[in-house]
Amino acid sequence: MVELFLAGGPFMWPILGLLVIGLGFSLERFWTLTRASVNTRKFLARLHNALQEGGIEAAAAECEKTPGPVASILHAGLSRANKGLEHVEKAITNAGSIEMAFLERGMIVLATVIVLAPMMGFTGTVSGMVGAFDSIKKANDISPAIVAGGISEALLTTLFGLVVAMIIQIFYNYFTSRIDKLIIDMEESSIELMDALVEMEEKKNQ
Repeated sequence: MVELFLAGGPFMWPILGLLVIGLGFSLERFWTLTRASVNTRKFLARLHNALQEGGIEAAAAECEKTPGPVASILHAGLSRANKGLEHVEKAITNAGSIEMAFLERGMIVLATVIVLAPMMGFTGTVSGMVGAFDSIKKANDISPAIVAGGISEALLTTLFGLVVAMIIQIFYNYFTSRIDKLIIDMEESSIELMDALVEMEEKKNQ
């Protein structure tokens, strides 16, 4: 493997650098998204019970001890509950935007690696072919032995660049699906909270 890497020429090093960067951000995203994920159904059941038994303060306390973006946006809304439902909705919307930005942080880097890795590989391919034709020109001969080195370099850089892009693409797709699920959970949870607060408000006015 090391011999193949070295035979790929100088463009193998930036491709390797892209792989390291991509894996580093993938590990960070995996850790962050794993910590952000909670059982939303169970959390909402606990939140509803706290809201019924202890009111806004108990529900806010339940959110504080629960990790993840779902609990964070609901806590932001509950902290504005005394100012009215419009303020609750606005607080949830603002907190949701912040949480979405946090969840998607680093995804642009992964997308960049996916694009740059094969491009760098293709650039190495062009460089290898230029070297092969230059060898032909210098030797004034088209024997396979003369052009083999350049063609080998061209094929290896393309291969390595595509493999790196495919590896990071798998991580990117996985993280995207996790983020989409969390966003759906945030939207559904905020709707359920608003419904619960409206119900409480109606009971008070009766």
